[in-house]
Amino acid sequence: MNQQTLFNTPQQNLTSDDYYTPAWIFDKLKITFDLDVAAPTGGCYWIPAKQHYDQQTNGLTSDWFGNVFMNPPFSSSKPWVDKFVEHANGIAILSMSKSKAFDRIWNDQNGIVVLPYDLKYVDPRGGNGSIFMPSIIVAYGQTNIAALHNIGRVRT
Repeated sequence: MNQQTLFNTPQQNLTSDDYYTPAWIFDKLKITFDLDVAAPTGGCYWIPAKQHYDQQTNGLTSDWFGNVFMNPPFSSSKPWVDKFVEHANGIAILSMSKSKAFDRIWNDQNGIVVLPYDLKYVDPRGGNGSIFMPSIIVAYGQTNIAALHNIGRVRT
């Protein structure tokens, strides 16, 4: 099966931000989201979200609802983190970095899990990819905090 079959984003439109959350994370979380706010075109079939926003529907300018999942563009995560904190109901995967976005989420979140240092993301170009910074999963809301316990030690 070629990448075009797996992902609807044409290869020429991919950027360095196109690393998708691996399926094992959702298998462990065992919850369904109402909305994936930063999905690739057509969404990712393994992300248990009833609806998704992609670049065309623009999750930053569209209204969020219900329990959201967010894997924002790592190159410009601050506005996404700000909107996620304001929404305060969901789970996000983010990089741990020296940044205003990380500082805000660290000081505001309801629950956080540091992911394994060797986390491999799904690279739509083929195979797995990693980013150069450690990753975290952040939660708001009791259902989401409870789901984080399936991944690892939750810090609140």
